[in-house]
Amino acid sequence: MSANWSVLEHNLHHQFTDRGYLERALTHRSAEGANNERLEFLGDAVLGAVVAEFLYRQFPQADEGDLSRMRAQLVCAESLAGIARRLELGAHLALGAGEMKSGGRRRDSILGDAVEALIGAVYLDAGAEQASRCIALWFQQDLERVVVGAPRKDAKTSLQEWLQRRGKPVPDYQLAGTEGEAHQRRFTVSCQIEAVADEFRATASSRRKAEQLVAEKLLAAIEEIS
Repeated sequence: MSANWSVLEHNLHHQFTDRGYLERALTHRSAEGANNERLEFLGDAVLGAVVAEFLYRQFPQADEGDLSRMRAQLVCAESLAGIARRLELGAHLALGAGEMKSGGRRRDSILGDAVEALIGAVYLDAGAEQASRCIALWFQQDLERVVVGAPRKDAKTSLQEWLQRRGKPVPDYQLAGTEGEAHQRRFTVSCQIEAVADEFRATASSRRKAEQLVAEKLLAAIEEIS
C-alpha cells in the first residue's frame, strides 16, 4: 500500500484489513477489471439504514414525510459528492481513459458512487458497527445541518435527483390523453422508469400537475421497493 493509500485510510478513519475492498471501491466501471458497482449497491443500502436510524432517534417528533425528506437531503448526489471532496477521493479513483479526459475525477455522480462503494467496502471489511461509525464521521457536517421543516422539494425534482444519483435516465413524461371542454380540460400523463416495473398514470387539470402526481406515485413505489 502506497503512502497515498495510507493517507486516504487516515482520512476515512478506517484501516482496511483487506485492502482489496478499498481498491475495488475506488475503481469506476470505465476502468479495466472488477469495478465498484456491487459495493455501491451494498453501500447505498447500508447508508440508507444508518441515516434512517439516526434521523428516527434524533427527531422523535418528525413524521414519516419529514424523515423521508431529511434522508433524501442527506444522501443526495450533491451531499455525497461534497463528502467525497472532503475525503479527497478524486485523486485516488481508477478511471478509464475516456472518463479521465472528460474530468471524471470531478464529476458528482462518480464521486458520490465512490462514497457509497466505500461504505460497502468498510461494511464487508469490518462490519456494521464500523460502517456506522465511518458514516457518522464522514457525514458529521451534513447531519448537524439537517433541519426539520425545511422547504420540501417537489416530487419531480426528487425523482429526477434519485435517478441521476444512480446514473439512470431521467423520467420521460408522456401525455397519454386529454378530455373535457377547453375551460375544463383534463390531462392524463404516463411515465415508466427502469427502477419500477409498472407504468404509472395520473390525471389533473394541467399537464404539470399530472406530471407531479405521477412522480409522487413513482417515488412511493420506489420507497416500497427500498
